[in-house]
Amino acid sequence: MEEWNEVKQELLKNKKVYKEYKKLELKYAVISQIVGARVNKGVTQKELAETLGTKQSAIARLESGNYNPTLEFLQKTATALGRKLVVSFEL
Repeated sequence: MEEWNEVKQELLKNKKVYKEYKKLELKYAVISQIVGARVNKGVTQKELAETLGTKQSAIARLESGNYNPTLEFLQKTATALGRKLVVSFEL
């Protein structure tokens, strides 16, 4: 993991790479939290999908970053995982 952090820091010195990284940072932070919460709860993608009334493939798309969820879907997902969705605008 330490090696990855070193490589990441080196890559982020490039302004174009840094700009693209910043554009995607929030998206992947949310995905990471969803996957982490699901795994911590011991729930499969299929089980989460059933709870949400959707298909496993929809959860797979969400977790891969190939789906742009609505706030309503994120709220339902958070509730299903025993979490609270918090959205804020910060300076």
